[in-house]
Amino acid sequence: METEKLYYQNAFLRRFDAAVLSCTPVKNGFAVVLDRTAFYPEGGGQPADHGTIGGAAVTDVHEKDGVIIHTCASPLTPGEPVTGEIDWARRFDFMQQHSGEHIVSGLIHAQYGYDNVGFHLGADAVTIDFNGPLSPEQLADIERRANERIWADEPVECFWPDAEALAALPFRSKKALAGAVRIVRFPDADVCACCGTHVLRAGQIGVVKLLGCEKFRDGVRLELVCGARALERLSAEREQNLQVSRLLSAKPSETAAAAARMQEELMSAKARAAALEDESFRRRADELRGKGDTLLFEAAMPPDALRRLADAVGSSCGGRCAVFSGADEDWKYALVDHERDLRDLTARLNAALCGRGGGRNGLAQGSVRASREAIQAFFLA
Repeated sequence: METEKLYYQNAFLRRFDAAVLSCTPVKNGFAVVLDRTAFYPEGGGQPADHGTIGGAAVTDVHEKDGVIIHTCASPLTPGEPVTGEIDWARRFDFMQQHSGEHIVSGLIHAQYGYDNVGFHLGADAVTIDFNGPLSPEQLADIERRANERIWADEPVECFWPDAEALAALPFRSKKALAGAVRIVRFPDADVCACCGTHVLRAGQIGVVKLLGCEKFRDGVRLELVCGARALERLSAEREQNLQVSRLLSAKPSETAAAAARMQEELMSAKARAAALEDESFRRRADELRGKGDTLLFEAAMPPDALRRLADAVGSSCGGRCAVFSGADEDWKYALVDHERDLRDLTARLNAALCGRGGGRNGLAQGSVRASREAIQAFFLA
């Protein structure tokens, strides 16, 4: 016997009474079947409802052949009446996200003819895949129009048209459908075949905020949040921007310009520091000119500086230059030899000193876990 699906009768039903038809032990708890339920099963990209049935926590819900199966943390007694309670915050959040997705997908389909070919309602955001490109300007227009439809606060219609009415109805669907088809209509935005739960009026979505868009296969993947998620996301980003504004001593509306100035100053400072480093490296190379094979130990420095020092000394010493930067048993190295192949030496170095790294064309870089004494002993052997 198919389960009576109360979530189709009233998506805002939070509490209901039912009878337990069966309870079977399963891997993650107990599979419970009721005669009626308001718990929505996972499907169509929308996660399952959570909540409690007769005090037992509901951790998952799925449908099989019209029967809704609840995974519960503890057993229930067949034949007994129970009360089910939906985790309403979770359900309403899903309805806001799912309904906002309908409006965005419907507007994109109507405007550009693209199909929604993938939908995922995640814990943080909604992702939608479309089979065509969208520019930043087009996305800004879609976001504006989607929110205008929300603020118009038109009622959302969910209905089961008969075969004749369905045949005459233009609607979106990701696949060919057979049997009874449930249609969800958002006035002036979307008409779509959908089995999910939705808000009663568009205004209950609150707001849609598009977060990002990236190329995906032959189209794009769009990320968005709606309702309470959008408020939380924008509030968090606002707080982050206030912190950045204080660090940069800039107004919140001017942090981007202040960050750009700081980046320019940083790049200029790095260039001056690199020039001073190069001068220091040239002097060090002059001091070691003609010395032959050279082993140096330096304080920790970035890999690029390490390479430049080794290259400068290697060009003047008339032999191989090995520079190790770090302390204790944590060292980065750069090897330079303009005359000899370093591959064999690098392989033996890594094997003897717990190292990793490599290179070509007279340069090798990597790291070792060994003492300074062990490194010196390797090169003296």
